[in-house]
Amino acid sequence: MKLDIIETKDLTRIYGEVLALDRLDLKVHRGEIFGLIGPDGAGKTTTLRLLATVLSPSSGGGWVAGYDLVKETEQVKKKIGYMPQRFSLYEDLTVDENIEFFARLRRVGGEAFRKRKRDLMEFIGLGPFGSRLAGQLSGGMKQKLGLICTLIHTPELLLLDEPTTGVDPVSRREFWKIITTLLGEGVTVVVSTPYMDEADRCRRIGLIYQGKIIVADTPEAVKAMAPSEKPGLEEAFLYLTREEKQ
Repeated sequence: MKLDIIETKDLTRIYGEVLALDRLDLKVHRGEIFGLIGPDGAGKTTTLRLLATVLSPSSGGGWVAGYDLVKETEQVKKKIGYMPQRFSLYEDLTVDENIEFFARLRRVGGEAFRKRKRDLMEFIGLGPFGSRLAGQLSGGMKQKLGLICTLIHTPELLLLDEPTTGVDPVSRREFWKIITTLLGEGVTVVVSTPYMDEADRCRRIGLIYQGKIIVADTPEAVKAMAPSEKPGLEEAFLYLTREEKQ
């Protein structure tokens, strides 16, 4: 089994005349939390959508869980759980019904589904709320429900796009506790965030700015770098600091 669950080479995405992602070379190791840190518009969402095969690259490519991002998209989808910024919960369905719907999409059923659902509901803390309409949940609880739906098919890799943006501080801490605990299940997590203070919760981070990975290393190593060490590092730090104050 390869050490790296994600490897990209010159991964590029262009929207019209906009270069959203510029020759991204990225490696994510199995069993780690990797943080994709950058301000709004830096390329975080584009990166995750490419890794989830929601988008196709304009050029370049990569591998996820050993499968080619371009040629083996269906195999990639079976290995990942992808939670976009606006996860498509059905607010007129209950918590239970939402989970069952996404389980059917992933072809998870029978006793395996019932056990997986029961374990996730207890682990994530939604056990008492199965009959509640999704539209009546708080923002933090909706994120937890979205996470259950994303995990229902037991993915090897979890891609989370700014999961803590817009939720209250308590829910934010709880969500990160859940993410950290998932490592014990053998899940690898890639999480994007505009908040530099969340970098410390990751084993490694990639600082992304204007479509490029400026540096990828441990949080301690990145924070210790002098701004002049890498082109774009100072500008990225300035934007991140500004977003944290807003």
